[in-house]
Formats: sequence, structure tokens, C-alpha cells
Amino acid sequence: MKVFAFFAEGYEEIEGLTVIDILRRADIEVDMISVTDELSVAGAHGIVVNMDKTVGEVNFAEGDMIFLPGGIPGTPNLEKCEVLIKNILEYNKTGKKLAAICAAPSIYGHLGILEGKKATCYPGFEDELKGAVTVNDKVVTDGNITTSRGMGTSIDLGLEIVKIFKGEGLATELGRKIQYYI
Repeated sequence: MKVFAFFAEGYEEIEGLTVIDILRRADIEVDMISVTDELSVAGAHGIVVNMDKTVGEVNFAEGDMIFLPGGIPGTPNLEKCEVLIKNILEYNKTGKKLAAICAAPSIYGHLGILEGKKATCYPGFEDELKGAVTVNDKVVTDGNITTSRGMGTSIDLGLEIVKIFKGEGLATELGRKIQYYI
């Protein structure tokens, strides 16, 4: 299993890196991908991180999930990437997994792929989740789409993705190992 995590200038650092850290601890392969031609991407708080690939180097057929961290202006910058948007729609059409946190679920809402699904997001972005049944849960998985509220729910999202790919037992064990479940 492979997760493609997409980063744009202004992403929320905790949301992206925490989820990726948890997935890698669970031996889930994650490629960190810049939506530009630059491998270095600066977050919303000036933390620059080197990516594994640029969007032009991705073979989307190899992935099992697309993950979008939130942040402003990270979320609108992700949404400007036509290659990413095209592949989000393709992943959804074929039932592949999609995940997003904070403001980033708004991208799925704008694309119309949350219609009739339960979803959550950062407070104030609910109107952007077009057609979704919005809930205030930390993390929501409905069908192939998983959404989460924000920075404070990053661990919850990471553990939910572990659960999706590797089962609840490993997610619980990992939660204990990182002292999240005591």
C-alpha cells in the first residue's frame, strides 16, 4: 500500500508531518509530493521540508490513497494543481482512498465528491463541503473518503488511516506506543 501526500506552499506543518510519521511507523509507504517543480516546500509557519518527488514524477496508478494536509494558503495552492485535481477525481471514480484534514476537505467539496457523505473540516469551512452531511467528529470515514478537523486531530487521522489499511489492532497498538492511548 502506498499513500501520496501532497504539499503546497503554506501547508499546515503539523497536519502533514504528523500523519506521515504515524503512517511510516506502521510501515505504510508514503511519498511526500510537491505540487510544484521545487522539492522544498515551506509551510504556513516557515518550516521548509524537502519532498520525495514533484507532482510531475508521480505515477498515480501506483497509489492507494491521496492525502491532503490543510493550511492557508496551502489548501488553495493545492487546489490550483490541475494534475492533482484530475487524479483526485480519478481516485474517487475508481473507489481509491482519499483523505484530507483542516481546510483541505473543502477541495473534495468543491469537486462534488462529498455529496451525501459524512465529512468534517476546520470550523468555518463547512459551507465548502458541498453536499456533505457535516459532523463535528475528530475524524470521519465514509466510504473511500476520510476527513479530519485540524492540527489537534492529526494523530487521530493518522491512526484512522492505519486502521483502514492495517486494521484496528495495529492502530490501537501504535496509539499506545506513541503514548496517545495511555
